[in-house]
Amino acid sequence: MNKRINILIFSLLCLGFIGCDQVTKGWARSYLDNREPISIFHDTIRLIYVENTGAFMSWGAEWSQNLSFWVFTILPIALLFGFLYFVLRKWNQISLLQVISFCMIFSGGIGNVIDRIVRHRHVTDFINLGFQDFRTGIFNVADLYVTLGVILFAFSSLKPIQKSADQDLL
Repeated sequence: MNKRINILIFSLLCLGFIGCDQVTKGWARSYLDNREPISIFHDTIRLIYVENTGAFMSWGAEWSQNLSFWVFTILPIALLFGFLYFVLRKWNQISLLQVISFCMIFSGGIGNVIDRIVRHRHVTDFINLGFQDFRTGIFNVADLYVTLGVILFAFSSLKPIQKSADQDLL
């Protein structure tokens, strides 16, 4: 396929993912802020509004605004665009599943950076999963994209193990 068409597809996928992330965060701000958590499927899913100035599990939330800006905004932007450059350079060598996983990782990262810039360091989180006493941290759709993108990329990067002639004898 033409490289321009591939870039267009990548861009449209990213815009779709980022759009879904931003819409769900807007919904959370509108419908969950200052309200009791919503429990779904016997409390397997809880929808609860939180503004996070840190990273995963609020790591770094107590940092100064300056340090937080550099670590959680500038560094991710640099890494994401370095990542994008790598993907575009290797485009013909990667599978469709890897392209989708790259879109998810890039879009999730950009979605959270948008929050940090527009909402003054605050990322909107609202999803909590769990069963009985075991619960995840509170996260958002962008976090889900990054996590699923990394898992998909790892899965798509696994090479089938070639059997040797010796293994066939066993």
